[in-house]
Amino acid sequence: MNLFGTKKPSKEAIKQKLMQNKALSTQRYLQFAGVRDNTLILKDGGLRSVLEVSSINFNLKSEEEQNAIIGSYQQFLNALSFPVQLLVRSRKLDIDTYLADMKSRMKKLENQLLKDQMAEYIEYIQKLVEYSDIMEKRFFIVVPVNPPRAEKKTLVSKFLSYVNPDDTVLNILKRRGEFKQLKKQLDDRLEVVLTAIGNCGLKVEPLKTEEIIELFYQVYNPQLARTQKLGELEDLSITQGPEENLVEEK
Repeated sequence: MNLFGTKKPSKEAIKQKLMQNKALSTQRYLQFAGVRDNTLILKDGGLRSVLEVSSINFNLKSEEEQNAIIGSYQQFLNALSFPVQLLVRSRKLDIDTYLADMKSRMKKLENQLLKDQMAEYIEYIQKLVEYSDIMEKRFFIVVPVNPPRAEKKTLVSKFLSYVNPDDTVLNILKRRGEFKQLKKQLDDRLEVVLTAIGNCGLKVEPLKTEEIIELFYQVYNPQLARTQKLGELEDLSITQGPEENLVEEK
């Protein structure tokens, strides 16, 4: 107890408070406020859908197939009446899930010779990925929609929204009707992109809420993500309403 009769906080409580303040200071400079209904919600009220697109080996296609792909891609660009963002993410190959599955299967083997061979295979793959720096690429299309008030923002107002984001978040929380209206407009744009990209012979899938969270976790924690995998959504506190769209770890 101190002179005012209040209990002195423990070192652990002080440490947790400092860590919480550090997390809040980091979130202050992020552009997004949360994830809901497979949609990324920005602090200025804008919505984003993230689509993952498969790849094809263009050089292995015949000349006719190449021309068809180019023509389909031109049609995709001509069909757009709104901006999209094309992203390519390159990172070191992560085969931890594959190796964990192989180890699980190895434990079920009764033949000792097969066990030894599989153990040698797992060790070989681990060393191959570790020393070869094998990279994997993922391709994304980001489809945006912004409210009129966000389009009219000046540089000064954008800067103030980063410095004092709470006011911006409060504005988002008061606009449930706006969220529904923008979501419908975003779904219409998604349909255009999905159809046009499908005509190019590419497979495209919108990322779900869990996948968007995992993507940002890997982007902002590249080293930590390799050793600490993101848990199931049951381990996260995710609100369901647009008026409560922040995602935070328990």
